[in-house]
Amino acid sequence: MIKTAVIGYGYWGPNLVRNFSESGRTTVVGVSDLREDRLVAAQRRFPGVQATQDAASLIHDPGVDAVAISTPVFAHYDLAMAALKAGKHVLVEKPITATSEQAMRLIDEAAKRNLTLMVDHTFVYTGAVRKIRELVQKGDLGDILYYDSVRVNLGLFQRDVDVIWDLAVHDLSIMNYVLDCKAMAVTASGMSHVTGGPENIAYLTVFCGGNLLGHINVNWLSPVKLRRTLIGGASRMIVYDDMENSEKVKVYDKGITVTNGPESTYQAMIGYRSGDMYAPQLEVTEALGVEIRHFADCIENGAKPITGGEAGLAVVQVLEAATLSMRNRGQLVEINHEPAIVAA
Repeated sequence: MIKTAVIGYGYWGPNLVRNFSESGRTTVVGVSDLREDRLVAAQRRFPGVQATQDAASLIHDPGVDAVAISTPVFAHYDLAMAALKAGKHVLVEKPITATSEQAMRLIDEAAKRNLTLMVDHTFVYTGAVRKIRELVQKGDLGDILYYDSVRVNLGLFQRDVDVIWDLAVHDLSIMNYVLDCKAMAVTASGMSHVTGGPENIAYLTVFCGGNLLGHINVNWLSPVKLRRTLIGGASRMIVYDDMENSEKVKVYDKGITVTNGPESTYQAMIGYRSGDMYAPQLEVTEALGVEIRHFADCIENGAKPITGGEAGLAVVQVLEAATLSMRNRGQLVEINHEPAIVAA
């Protein structure tokens, strides 16, 4: 049984504690939060768990094997690095760190100590996203042409990150996992409608290798909650609606066929194909539970995590580029994937 400490018992922390407690592979020995009322809530719900405001005491506890971090983003790096240096395996809430340099430092430290470092990109572990990846890898969709997502709702406003760092993380992690998208450049535009607050609405365009284009709309000021993604392939297309209770994924046999005329490419004939739609059967297991069992597998067997440090770094690199683009009114920003030399 892997003994785990959870640092941060705010919005996501209770879900982590519950799933670590119920996985059958892990157990929670301690919870830390700076707010006394949150510790009281943790002890009320999980009476056998130690509750403390001193995160360091849990990190350095020899009885703790792994640390899960669910704090504001600015605290991720210091807590994760301290845990790795203390010999603990680490699961960090998304995004993994506030900068790509910090992410690279964590990756190096985990590799040096042969520890598991994993980022909580929860959507990657949903039955819907795993099924979409399966369909893409089987070639059912043909060449992938675009990824178009709307992820909007009213709130929750974050204090330490803007809407890109809060919501676009999900789509970027899905794109990387499902489409193997290596982002080459990004443009972003956004706006803050709260004085002194971060941007609460934004639009990102991600240029991947080849002809693959990604577009992401994120918004904290929508009157309705939408979680809808279109993935267009040359052979078939997918509508993924996470708000649907059933049939979250629908596959459409729709598309175009292009026949070039004999004299000029300008005489190309475009034909439209419209076939059947079907909704594949999806696993309904809670994504966070799947993720935590995978975390346990990686710790016990030394396997490489699906959402390891490198996956977290790839997302942060796009977020940094998007932030720079947004500050410059949508200027195109190239993304450098060359490994940087990180000083000790």
